[in-house]
Amino acid sequence: MKLSMSKREITLYVVDIFIAINKLNRYTSKFTDAETFKWSELEWDASIRELEIIGEATKILIHSDILSNDKYRKIVDFRNIISHGYFGIDEEEVFIIIKEKLAILSDDLIELIKHKNISIKEAISLAIEENILNKKLTDFLNDLQNKVH
Repeated sequence: MKLSMSKREITLYVVDIFIAINKLNRYTSKFTDAETFKWSELEWDASIRELEIIGEATKILIHSDILSNDKYRKIVDFRNIISHGYFGIDEEEVFIIIKEKLAILSDDLIELIKHKNISIKEAISLAIEENILNKKLTDFLNDLQNKVH
């Protein structure tokens, strides 16, 4: 079932962030430095796209009063920088965000879900259905389901 952007359930954006974090961790697992990562075109470009998704989903969650603007606005601002910065993107900053900051964001989202008693079960089920042929992602989503419920 595809939902239009204007009618999209808010919990789907939360799951979008978890999926993007998972993909970023997989895309960058073999890299130990930012320079090598930047010159690996496929992983670099795919990672930038996933960071854009995190920023856009975060913006929507802020506007929906799910996330605090004060705490999470910098994610949206970073998305704007990488979306419009093209060749001026600082690979060290991107690498640090992926390797260090995303785990914090993931933990924050899990705590938020538990604290506000937000159910993302249906959103995870939809994501599994949409990605049924991607075993790595569906395994991750099944683990996430167990972690948050």
